[in-house]
Amino acid sequence: MKKLLLTYILILMAFAAGAQNMTSSPYSRFAYGDLGDDTPNTYRGMGGVGIGMRSNKAINPLQPASYTACDSVTFMFDLAGSVMWTTYSDATGRRNRANGNLEYLSLQLPLYKRYIAVSAGVMPFSSVGYNFALADSIGSDYHYTTTYAGEGGITEVYGGLSFNIMDWFAVGANVYYMFGEVANYRALTFTESGMQDVAQYSTLNVSSVRTRVGAQLFHTFRNEDSFTLGAVWEPQLPLRGEYSVIETSWADTIQTGGAAMQVPMQWGVGASYTWQQRLTVAFDYTWQGWGNVQTFSNQTLRSRSIYAVGAEYRHNPQGRSYVERVCWRVGAKLTDPYQQNVNGKEIKVSLGVGFPLRNAGTIFNTTLEYGHRGALLKEDYLKLTINAAICENWFFKRKL
Repeated sequence: MKKLLLTYILILMAFAAGAQNMTSSPYSRFAYGDLGDDTPNTYRGMGGVGIGMRSNKAINPLQPASYTACDSVTFMFDLAGSVMWTTYSDATGRRNRANGNLEYLSLQLPLYKRYIAVSAGVMPFSSVGYNFALADSIGSDYHYTTTYAGEGGITEVYGGLSFNIMDWFAVGANVYYMFGEVANYRALTFTESGMQDVAQYSTLNVSSVRTRVGAQLFHTFRNEDSFTLGAVWEPQLPLRGEYSVIETSWADTIQTGGAAMQVPMQWGVGASYTWQQRLTVAFDYTWQGWGNVQTFSNQTLRSRSIYAVGAEYRHNPQGRSYVERVCWRVGAKLTDPYQQNVNGKEIKVSLGVGFPLRNAGTIFNTTLEYGHRGALLKEDYLKLTINAAICENWFFKRKL
């Protein structure tokens, strides 16, 4: 176990050391960039469900009420990394890009038997990374190139607490500290020497807090079937930070600031049903009110809906054969864009496999996702995510 864990951590550290940004999408230049995913890799293979999921084998920051599902003697640790291959295509041709990075890190442990549990971790809120240029002309007299480049992102560190109010009802809350910097650059460069070039450089520095609350209703029947209903909610809050724009034109430099920033109110509901600990089916719906918030650059955003559906199958969780205990997952996700400049929904389908260790509660999960978005500029990607969901009995009192 120690050798496997050390090997896995070293691979991820080497992966992170040479990694690029988490995105290379031109769409990430709008608003806060490409938004992150709070769903653990265990559930990404099921399309990204999580609001109605409750398991003692997965840390689920998407639903803070789920933390009390952990065993009263178990410490849990989850570390994930990913690599993504993307193809961009439009009327001018096709371009390929590859990106990779650490996805998230989280831990979880019980505080009081099975009634109170705590979780903490770090994950991306948004990512920005792009660099491209477009050449054009005004008639046959003026030729110019427009260059766009951006990098950075917003990271969030969370801490969460969950309570079992009753044997069938749990509540929880997360507090997130958001920090990071996003930089965007664009320039208009003329070929003709008599024309003046124009450039704009903007930076956003974030240091803010947001919250999330969740609740779950759950029950296990005598025949080992179980169901879970869940809900989450976040209030609309100000996003504290600094925004500045430096514009250079005709040898003059102008510095300006943006409007007050906010993160949206959002809510979500989810449900799952498990048949004899073998087959689990789940569905989530989330609404985010981006159309009601102010942004740093006065951009107009739009509210979005997220639909996710997935399933997991294990032939026999207690089987003597290893193959019987392997988890097979499949799912799909449909997401509206929150940036006004992006057209078309994002469609994602996923396949996942969970490989349990023979003599431990640890599971190695791999998820392969295919996604598509965009209309004029089409973006197709394959994303491979690997994580180790480590479960160790740290608080077990051995009898002499």
